[in-house]
Amino acid sequence: MPLHIFNTTRRTIDEPRLAEAIRMVIGEEGGAIGSIEAIYCGNKMIRRINRDYLGHDYATDTITFGYNEDGEVEGEFYISLDVIAANAKRFAESFDDELLRVTIHSSLHLMGYDDESDELRAAMSRREDYYLGRMRG
Repeated sequence: MPLHIFNTTRRTIDEPRLAEAIRMVIGEEGGAIGSIEAIYCGNKMIRRINRDYLGHDYATDTITFGYNEDGEVEGEFYISLDVIAANAKRFAESFDDELLRVTIHSSLHLMGYDDESDELRAAMSRREDYYLGRMRG
Protein backbone atom coordinates (compact mmCIF):
# COMPACT_ATOMS: atom_id res chain seq x y z
CA MET A 1 0.00 0.00 0.00
CA PRO A 2 2.01 2.94 -1.27
CA LEU A 3 1.55 6.18 0.59
CA HIS A 4 4.00 8.88 -0.36
CA ILE A 5 4.46 12.15 1.47
CA PHE A 6 6.27 14.98 -0.25
CA ASN A 7 7.24 18.21 1.47
CA THR A 8 8.19 20.81 -1.15
CA THR A 9 8.92 23.50 1.48
CA ARG A 10 11.68 24.20 3.97
CA ARG A 11 9.27 23.89 6.89
CA THR A 12 9.68 20.77 9.02
CA ILE A 13 6.59 18.59 9.34
CA ASP A 14 6.00 15.36 11.27
CA GLU A 15 5.71 13.04 8.28
CA PRO A 16 5.33 9.79 10.30
CA ARG A 17 2.45 11.29 12.32
CA LEU A 18 0.73 12.58 9.17
CA ALA A 19 1.13 9.17 7.49
CA GLU A 20 -0.35 7.51 10.58
CA ALA A 21 -3.38 9.83 10.39
CA ILE A 22 -3.92 9.13 6.68
CA ARG A 23 -3.69 5.37 7.20
CA MET A 24 -6.07 5.53 10.19
CA VAL A 25 -8.73 7.51 8.33
CA ILE A 26 -8.58 5.36 5.20
CA GLY A 27 -8.61 2.11 7.18
CA GLU A 28 -11.35 3.03 9.64
CA GLU A 29 -13.52 4.44 6.87
CA GLY A 30 -13.35 1.04 5.15
CA GLY A 31 -10.77 1.78 2.48
CA ALA A 32 -7.57 0.14 1.38
CA ILE A 33 -4.72 2.33 0.19
CA GLY A 34 -3.90 1.75 -3.45
CA SER A 35 -1.73 4.78 -4.09
CA ILE A 36 -1.92 8.09 -2.26
CA GLU A 37 0.36 11.08 -2.65
CA ALA A 38 0.22 13.76 0.03
CA ILE A 39 1.99 16.90 -1.15
CA TYR A 40 2.74 19.64 1.38
CA CYS A 41 3.56 22.83 -0.48
CA GLY A 42 3.45 26.62 -0.36
CA ASN A 43 0.91 29.14 -1.60
CA LYS A 44 2.49 29.51 -5.04
CA MET A 45 2.00 25.85 -5.93
CA ILE A 46 -1.49 25.45 -4.47
CA ARG A 47 -2.69 28.68 -6.09
CA ARG A 48 -1.49 27.43 -9.48
CA ILE A 49 -3.24 24.09 -9.00
CA ASN A 50 -6.41 25.83 -7.81
CA ARG A 51 -6.36 28.13 -10.86
CA ASP A 52 -5.43 25.48 -13.44
CA TYR A 53 -7.76 22.71 -12.29
CA LEU A 54 -10.60 24.43 -10.42
CA GLY A 55 -10.67 27.92 -11.95
CA HIS A 56 -10.10 29.71 -8.63
CA ASP A 57 -7.23 32.22 -8.55
CA TYR A 58 -6.32 32.11 -4.86
CA ALA A 59 -4.46 29.98 -2.34
CA THR A 60 -6.49 27.55 -0.25
CA ASP A 61 -5.67 25.12 2.53
CA THR A 62 -6.18 21.90 0.60
CA ILE A 63 -7.11 20.50 -2.80
CA THR A 64 -7.91 16.81 -3.15
CA PHE A 65 -8.16 14.67 -6.27
CA GLY A 66 -9.54 11.16 -5.78
CA TYR A 67 -9.20 8.40 -8.36
CA ASN A 68 -10.65 5.44 -6.48
CA GLU A 69 -11.04 2.22 -8.46
CA ASP A 70 -11.83 -1.38 -7.58
CA GLY A 71 -12.17 -0.70 -3.85
CA GLU A 72 -8.71 0.82 -3.50
CA VAL A 73 -8.25 4.42 -2.47
CA GLU A 74 -6.12 6.28 -4.95
CA GLY A 75 -5.52 9.97 -5.22
CA GLU A 76 -3.50 12.94 -4.25
CA PHE A 77 -3.93 15.96 -2.11
CA TYR A 78 -2.08 19.21 -1.79
CA ILE A 79 -1.90 21.19 1.45
CA SER A 80 -0.49 24.72 1.63
CA LEU A 81 1.68 25.06 4.71
CA ASP A 82 1.44 28.84 4.31
CA VAL A 83 -2.36 28.74 4.64
CA ILE A 84 -2.06 26.25 7.52
CA ALA A 85 0.24 28.67 9.39
CA ALA A 86 -2.15 31.60 8.83
CA ASN A 87 -5.20 29.54 9.84
CA ALA A 88 -3.46 28.22 12.95
CA LYS A 89 -3.00 31.81 14.13
CA ARG A 90 -6.55 32.74 13.09
CA PHE A 91 -8.11 29.82 14.99
CA ALA A 92 -5.64 29.95 17.92
CA GLU A 93 -4.41 26.41 17.19
CA SER A 94 -0.90 25.08 17.00
CA PHE A 95 0.55 24.68 13.51
CA ASP A 96 0.88 20.91 14.03
CA ASP A 97 -2.76 20.49 15.13
CA GLU A 98 -4.08 22.56 12.22
CA LEU A 99 -1.91 20.57 9.80
CA LEU A 100 -3.17 17.31 11.28
CA ARG A 101 -6.81 18.46 10.99
CA VAL A 102 -6.42 19.43 7.32
CA THR A 103 -4.58 16.17 6.56
CA ILE A 104 -7.50 14.26 8.11
CA HIS A 105 -9.92 16.46 6.16
CA SER A 106 -8.11 15.67 2.90
CA SER A 107 -8.11 11.94 3.72
CA LEU A 108 -11.87 12.09 4.31
CA HIS A 109 -12.27 13.70 0.89
CA LEU A 110 -10.42 10.72 -0.60
CA MET A 111 -13.02 8.50 1.10
CA GLY A 112 -15.85 10.38 -0.60
CA TYR A 113 -16.77 12.92 2.05
CA ASP A 114 -17.92 16.28 0.73
CA ASP A 115 -18.20 19.71 2.31
CA GLU A 116 -20.32 21.54 -0.24
CA SER A 117 -23.22 22.25 2.13
CA ASP A 118 -23.53 23.23 5.80
CA GLU A 119 -24.91 19.78 6.65
CA LEU A 120 -22.14 17.90 4.84
CA ARG A 121 -19.50 20.25 6.30
CA ALA A 122 -20.83 19.60 9.83
CA ALA A 123 -20.73 15.81 9.28
CA MET A 124 -17.17 16.04 7.97
CA SER A 125 -16.13 18.23 10.90
CA ARG A 126 -17.47 15.63 13.35
CA ARG A 127 -15.33 12.94 11.66
CA GLU A 128 -12.30 15.25 11.78
CA ASP A 129 -12.85 15.77 15.52
CA TYR A 130 -13.17 12.02 16.02
CA TYR A 131 -9.85 11.29 14.29
CA LEU A 132 -8.09 14.20 15.98
CA GLY A 133 -9.15 12.72 19.30
CA ARG A 134 -7.81 9.32 18.27
CA MET A 135 -4.47 10.83 17.22
CA ARG A 136 -4.13 12.69 20.50
CA GLY A 137 -4.89 9.43 22.31
